[in-house]
Amino acid sequence: MSENCFHCGQGIEKERILFDEKTFCCNGCKSVYEILNINNLANFYELNKRAGIRPSDESSTQYDYLDTPEIFEKVTDFSEGSTSLVTFKIPVIHCSSCIWLLESLHTLNEDIKYSQVNFTRKTLQVSFNHNNLKLSELAKFLNNLGYKPVINLETADKNVDHLDKSLLIKLAIAGFAFGNGMFLAFPEYIGGQDFWMEHYKGLFRSLTFLLAIPVVFYSASDYYKSAWYGLKNKIVNIDVPIVLGIFVLFGRSAYEVITDYGPGYFDTLCGLLFFMLLGKIFQKRTYSALSYDRDYKSFYPIAVTKVDFNGKQQNILLSEIKVGDRILVRNQELIPVDAILINGEGNIDNSFITGESESISKQPGDKIFAGGKQIGSSLELEVIKNVDQSYLTQLWNKEAFKKYETGLDTLTNNISKYFTFIILGITLVSGIYWSFIDMEKMFQVVSAILIIACPCALALSAPFTFGHIMRILGRNKFYVKDTLTIEKIAKIDTLVFDKTGTITHRKKTNIKYDGLEISEFDLLNIKTLLKNSNHPLSKSLYEFIEVNDDYFTVEHFQEISGKGYEAHIRGNIYKIGSAKYNNQESKNLETAVYISKNDEFIGKFIFKNEYREHLKNLFKTLTSYKIYILSGDNSSEENQLKDIIPNCKAMAFNQSPEDKLNYIKALQDNNSKVAMLGDGLNDAGALKQSNVGIAISDDTNSFTPSSDVIMNGDKVVDLDKYLNVAKGSITIVKMTFIISFLYNIVGLSYAVTGHMDPLFAAIIMPISSITVVTFTTISTWILGRKYFKKAA
Repeated sequence: MSENCFHCGQGIEKERILFDEKTFCCNGCKSVYEILNINNLANFYELNKRAGIRPSDESSTQYDYLDTPEIFEKVTDFSEGSTSLVTFKIPVIHCSSCIWLLESLHTLNEDIKYSQVNFTRKTLQVSFNHNNLKLSELAKFLNNLGYKPVINLETADKNVDHLDKSLLIKLAIAGFAFGNGMFLAFPEYIGGQDFWMEHYKGLFRSLTFLLAIPVVFYSASDYYKSAWYGLKNKIVNIDVPIVLGIFVLFGRSAYEVITDYGPGYFDTLCGLLFFMLLGKIFQKRTYSALSYDRDYKSFYPIAVTKVDFNGKQQNILLSEIKVGDRILVRNQELIPVDAILINGEGNIDNSFITGESESISKQPGDKIFAGGKQIGSSLELEVIKNVDQSYLTQLWNKEAFKKYETGLDTLTNNISKYFTFIILGITLVSGIYWSFIDMEKMFQVVSAILIIACPCALALSAPFTFGHIMRILGRNKFYVKDTLTIEKIAKIDTLVFDKTGTITHRKKTNIKYDGLEISEFDLLNIKTLLKNSNHPLSKSLYEFIEVNDDYFTVEHFQEISGKGYEAHIRGNIYKIGSAKYNNQESKNLETAVYISKNDEFIGKFIFKNEYREHLKNLFKTLTSYKIYILSGDNSSEENQLKDIIPNCKAMAFNQSPEDKLNYIKALQDNNSKVAMLGDGLNDAGALKQSNVGIAISDDTNSFTPSSDVIMNGDKVVDLDKYLNVAKGSITIVKMTFIISFLYNIVGLSYAVTGHMDPLFAAIIMPISSITVVTFTTISTWILGRKYFKKAA
């Protein structure tokens, strides 16, 4: 009796090693088992029995070249301070225990900070301390666990995977066998008592048998793998009935040919797999078309402040940045592109990239990576690399910023699971019934049921619908993080608006000064300090002060969120912020920015906010939602807001960022589904806490991973349209479910009664998917045109 290795499951051939009452095929497998047990990771074997990979016994020096500086820089995604990020291609990742182990590497090695698997791309991203753990040592460590990283020029260049060519080869083999099988089976279909045909029919049947073998054992292999992996994880997926149908047809056909009972159904089987693979290619092609390429075709509504050599500032789209441009990055703003520091003292927080909040100081001449966030005074940077939108997308979708909620995708999987059990039950009953009436007919009925009932169209409904909706919303400057966000938007019942910069214009404000006369010397210093803040009032005031925009060194910059900021400029200390921050009392209910020099109050700039046009019309349409207003300002404009938003449930003023977050949490504790609209940087905590965080972007770099949506500021007044489109998409998904079920009900009624040939079932099956995709495309286009006439 052959034995199998406890770790990798392979047969024991050369050596048999006993350890801990278990048998292993080599020292490598035994060592991995020891490592996992010492580090309390024995759950690896509970997730999947014999799911390990046998470690490679190749030379331990094969990865030494990775430590060469030029290679290290090319292979790694990010490297700064003591932290580096690298993405390895690991083809042997195949099951849930692989993912679990590879995402638990930090428990095996303290110099690994975190690791994250992308199962569909078979990649592993690792954050590690390169001072203590060399890149070559990391690669060897993975190799010793059995997960050999593939490192070559293609993986280093981070090329995007294209359509799997093996699928085309499988389709070609199935097509060749189908065509020739039909040709060889044609004489038997005609019938008659021709002597020549009777003499050679055995040869023709044998040839069709041989043609079917590569189709069944190679072209259909993806279905076997999917069904097997599902069953290993105790999941009966949609490929299980398909595999049963293939086995039934092939087994029956082989029996007929071997016993000379009949010609079998090899031509039908090859045709079945040909049409199924054709449907799979159609599905992949359509998915590819729907997943609009974010690298180049979609641009977030983010603008960057470009600085010319005369110091003049201009806001330009992120996509328009070129190598050699100089840009300004303010306090708390994200650095959108790799650059060299020209002016200012950098204090870079790379937590968006590495997950750690440790800050790294930078001096003029140092390189700064995209994705870092400046903490402190503004920086002037020179761009050294083109913008990589996909990198920002990667930050946006980082694991740390995900909000885990079940959604339609889970609902779809549950329906598919129960659907499969129902189909298997119908198949069993029908098979037993027809076995008593006509055994030959029974095989056709069983095969037809298993093929016609494949819920592929059901599985396509949600992703295709939401894919189209994401594209329509993106074209209308409403950028959604992922498809699950669309469903979450549809469930929203409460809307919370931040006031400043969300329902008010960032620039359109009436400003009046009240205080002592300010000298030009102080005005220049104040304007220099204003340049460092990303607060909407600071930016408005910066535009209002009309003096030359000279650059002066800003030292000891410090900002207290929600209160104000201060710094040393040309030997003086300036403070800009609230009345309390400047040791003043706000006598009137007004929105004002107070300014002090060397702890002596100079004066205040009083703002009268201008609200966005057509706000009244927006709030008239939002009657089915509970509306709340939050503001860091005082309540001076409360009456004006009540006039604009008569259906407002409550307003809260003088709110710090922490207060806003707690306000959202209190609403959620009362079972409200909350969408928060606010500034992408100042309201990051509240945006992350809410069920759906919508960051409003006008002309500033307000990109934040904490948000689920980035929305152009001009589109706030059309918020009702976006909400209605999200709700409409759920209706479309439900309608596609109904279409899919109708197809199956009609098809099953013919298959069960024996009126459907398996080949006809194979042709009908992809047609149902095509119908769902066509319906989804047309209905989402109509939905988009209804609300966005020009851009759907």
